[in-house]
Amino acid sequence: MLRNRFIHRTQSSIKPVSFVKMNTALLLKNIATHISLTNEEEACFISFLQYRKIKKKHFLYQEGEVNKFQAFVVEGCLRSYSIDKNGFEHVLQFAPPGWWIGDMQSIITQQPGTLYIDAIDDTTIILLFRSDLEKIYNAIPKFERFFRILAENALATYQHRLIGNLSLPAKERYENFCQLYPSLIQSLSQKQIAAYIGVTPEFLSKMLNQGDFKNKIH
Repeated sequence: MLRNRFIHRTQSSIKPVSFVKMNTALLLKNIATHISLTNEEEACFISFLQYRKIKKKHFLYQEGEVNKFQAFVVEGCLRSYSIDKNGFEHVLQFAPPGWWIGDMQSIITQQPGTLYIDAIDDTTIILLFRSDLEKIYNAIPKFERFFRILAENALATYQHRLIGNLSLPAKERYENFCQLYPSLIQSLSQKQIAAYIGVTPEFLSKMLNQGDFKNKIH
């Protein structure tokens, strides 16, 4: 039996059943890789979710805003990035369908964020607000394990990325990008990929033209 089972949401937050099923299927599949939920637990969890559509090139967050939620991508693609004093973008993460994204430092500290998050394509996302997490943990304690695993995986990925940026040549950083984001190789521009691996678009274009790469941007 769920703890605090008398948690209610306002009527305005309730979505049609078909809409909820369509948009939560991928998220529930993502959750099922780490924890098992009963039908009652799924329904409780879904009651906390909100949905949003973001048009291409529109922002989810901008630098200086306090991040109040994590986003799970259902359709489309988001990216998080910073802009240096010379106006150059540095991409921290891409989030295709099935990925979570957010400015975690801002979410945890509730201080203004340092990242921009925008939509590369028209994108549908599921929002999970920080203010609801404790309610979810109380109602369904196993979610603490799920989000701990997400945090651990994110930390390991970040460490791998940091070491690669410090020690690997651009060719290997590009190959690591291809391994991490195989679905995005042909859909992202060279400018976007270059901002992720830390080179100029011109350098990336020259490298791809000269090298023997299994995955090339067309």
